[in-house]
Amino acid sequence: MTMLNTEFERYYHQVKHRQKRDTLTWSALLLVLYFAAGSAAEFNLFTIWHSLPNFFDYMLETLPTLHFSVLFADTHTKGSLAYWGYRLPVQLPLIWETLQLALAATLVAVGVATVLAFLAARNAWAPAGVRFGVRALVAFLRTMPELAWAVIFVMAFGIGAIPGFLALALHTVGSLTKLFYEAIESAQNKPVRGLTACGATPIQRMRFALWPQVKPVFLSYGFMRFEINFRSSTILGLVGAGGIGQELMTNIKLDRYDQVSITLLLIIMVVSLLDMLSGRLRQWVLEGEK
Repeated sequence: MTMLNTEFERYYHQVKHRQKRDTLTWSALLLVLYFAAGSAAEFNLFTIWHSLPNFFDYMLETLPTLHFSVLFADTHTKGSLAYWGYRLPVQLPLIWETLQLALAATLVAVGVATVLAFLAARNAWAPAGVRFGVRALVAFLRTMPELAWAVIFVMAFGIGAIPGFLALALHTVGSLTKLFYEAIESAQNKPVRGLTACGATPIQRMRFALWPQVKPVFLSYGFMRFEINFRSSTILGLVGAGGIGQELMTNIKLDRYDQVSITLLLIIMVVSLLDMLSGRLRQWVLEGEK
């Protein structure tokens, strides 16, 4: 018994020593990579520290000047909430346009990505040439950022919502297709083997063996991408692709500091609301399937 304890302690110390060595080695490697990347990117903590006052000064300038005595006065009274939000009749429709833009792009992209994912997955019985072609296509689509797509489409179609929709949809198809076909490839093979033994066709195996397993994952990724697309659509507005981002860029260029703050506040409120609603909806859909 004593010999077994001695052997176990020796083995335990060897494993512990190896884990410590691996931890130190990988930590040192990560530090080297971090400093190398920081040097290449000209990242400097001292520059950031010295520039922080400028950042806070700008943020303070965007805060509205409100006076409690006239807080609820009309839009012509400086210091009131109505005076601060005098552009809400313009900004609220733009928020709604941004939401519609993100929703439309997400719905189209989810449908396209679902089809492409089954063509790209190794266990979905698509020909190898089709799999390679689909994977190459979606890799190209997600390699181009939404902002680059938006600039191209603004030059082609002009300023408006169409360039934003196309930019979001294409990038979302590229991103979701990869997530979807990886989820399909991670699905369990037992239901597939069972249906194959019963003589099911490849379409039937995808419909009744793979799809029930990956559908909750597809829903989760779809909701997550909708939130991401709303945030991205505000950025696309900066290059003229429509939505509330265009209003934000205009306010920044014209030094309308109070309108910068209320525009940012509206964006933050909508993103928080979307986060809460999508979480509730995802929970309701997934629990309803059980």
